[in-house]
Amino acid sequence: MADWIVGNCPLPSEAHAKLALQRQANLTKPAGSLGDLERLAVDLAALQRTDRPRAIRAPIIVFAGDHGVAVKGVSAYPSDVTVQMLHNFANGGAAISVLARELGVALLVVDAGTLSDHSVLGVVTDKPRCGTRDFSEAPALTAAEVVQALGCGRRALGQVIAEGADLAILGEMGIGNTTAAAAMACALTGRRPEIVVGNGTGLDDAGRERKTRVIRQALAFHDIEGPGSKVEDILAAVGGLEIIALTGAIIASAQKSVPVLIDGFIVSVAALAAVRINPSCRPWMLFSHRSAERGHQLVLDELGARPILDLGMRLGEGSGAALALPILRLACALHSGMATFDEATVSGRIA
Repeated sequence: MADWIVGNCPLPSEAHAKLALQRQANLTKPAGSLGDLERLAVDLAALQRTDRPRAIRAPIIVFAGDHGVAVKGVSAYPSDVTVQMLHNFANGGAAISVLARELGVALLVVDAGTLSDHSVLGVVTDKPRCGTRDFSEAPALTAAEVVQALGCGRRALGQVIAEGADLAILGEMGIGNTTAAAAMACALTGRRPEIVVGNGTGLDDAGRERKTRVIRQALAFHDIEGPGSKVEDILAAVGGLEIIALTGAIIASAQKSVPVLIDGFIVSVAALAAVRINPSCRPWMLFSHRSAERGHQLVLDELGARPILDLGMRLGEGSGAALALPILRLACALHSGMATFDEATVSGRIA
């Protein structure tokens, strides 16, 4: 792997966390009455090294990629949809495009590995190849391609935070990518595919069984069934270009002291890979929602994560993270805008 990927990430500021906790204790409300909103504000204050955390500037990056294993019938949609969705993103018609407009944040779409031979207007192309190989029959990627995909994530992250960012939102798109993510999750956790594999884009029970069987065979074929497997071997064996780009972006964001709002199952798997590669990036992750995809809770448990929302979503694209952004903004507004007992001349707690 590239040397930069294991570079240490800064620690959150304990001093600013302490100040934020003291402020929360003095606001005109019963202690702890705002629940997780208080925790989120304190966490952001520590990460941003400020007593007034913000969540206004929150650029979104969506990485797109195709998967050779899609030929095995693991998705309810054909691979053509990935490139078609690139145009939909660029034209403003996708869910994340709408959410970005409503939230007033920038949206960057990156072709990290789709089957398209041509660039799409309004989409950044940064990929080592067009789609991965069918990992049920061969390694999905070479070691060099993994390094390039990690670098894609780093470059995209650097582009969106160049003008400043309070935090970054990451999303993905790619037919077959729940299959790659589930295979990665199995290899990273040692859990059986039957426990991890979900219905993805809407497979029926027969389709989910087929998907499970393909993953089970691939894990055995690549000999990555146990938790002792190296992360770099897992990424090359069954990874997706957009998922690996997400991994690189998460680590790069932490190294740049920019918190990351993690989306659903696929981005969480990328986050788990990032933590296994560079554990110092873990404090920089905030978790937006619990996906309806079967394996997501397992991955959240591995990361010790407490998501903000649970709306039964499984769209991807960063949509769950975008929906959680207003809650972060309100948590910051309450933290900074509420009066203290002294400022409001309100009597504090008696004992």
